[in-house]
Amino acid sequence: MALTTRRRALTTLGAALAGSVALPAAHAWAGDGKHGPRPLWRAHAHNDYEHPRPLLDALDHRFGSVEADIYLVEGQLLIAHDPEDLDPARTLESLYLDPLAARVKANRGSVYRGHRGSLQLLIDIKTEGSSTYLELDRHLARYRHLFTTYAHGRVYPGPVTAVISGDRAARPPMEAQTVRRAFYDGRLADLGSSAPASFVPLISDNWTNNFTWQGVGTFPDAERTKLRDIVSRAHARGQRIRFWATPDQPGPARDALWGELLAAGVDHLNTDDLAGLQAFLDAHERP
Repeated sequence: MALTTRRRALTTLGAALAGSVALPAAHAWAGDGKHGPRPLWRAHAHNDYEHPRPLLDALDHRFGSVEADIYLVEGQLLIAHDPEDLDPARTLESLYLDPLAARVKANRGSVYRGHRGSLQLLIDIKTEGSSTYLELDRHLARYRHLFTTYAHGRVYPGPVTAVISGDRAARPPMEAQTVRRAFYDGRLADLGSSAPASFVPLISDNWTNNFTWQGVGTFPDAERTKLRDIVSRAHARGQRIRFWATPDQPGPARDALWGELLAAGVDHLNTDDLAGLQAFLDAHERP
């Protein structure tokens, strides 16, 4: 799939904005009468459900991607990081699907009023992947108007794009489907594989397993070249790049690493600090 097509369809979520310039925050986010504030498509809320208001806090900070961990428990998809935190009241529907459906309806088809991009819902499967995905697929089907859909070789963009991460046993049942409302989160090992962007639109991996630099001192030239090569290869195939386990403590090291990720064209920046990443992107991204 060509890069231009990717930005117009499902994989528009994190359109690369390399070469961004600093802008005053007021100019970076202010909306007008027809459009709401500019979404930060690159901003990814890691473990989003641990914030006081799951999903809603991320949307208030204009994030373009949120992450929810799910457990399959007696037919219910419960949201938690660890099994001991499971609560029957905290379901995928109550925290994410129902609020998103209501928001899209209120905004006439968009998560962000006046902006046609698709919010990425990264769903991290914590229980056995195959059975959990098949149950998830049944849940997503109840919200078919909400989700980007793959059907018989074509991708039909929706206001929300579900991407499946976590237990890798989810992959076989997904690949077997001719119609699905979710896509697969690949790893760097998948970069250059035969899987197309219509199945693997996102490539995610652990920063510390691939790079030694943590934002202190000069970014080694060899690592900068490696990072830019990864991004270039992914974008050539219409795929986006995300790294987890990047430094997330406020300070110069985090800002330096985020700056290198932006300069390289990395599509999603991972954080638990919603306000911190919002401020950084408002100061560094071109609207």
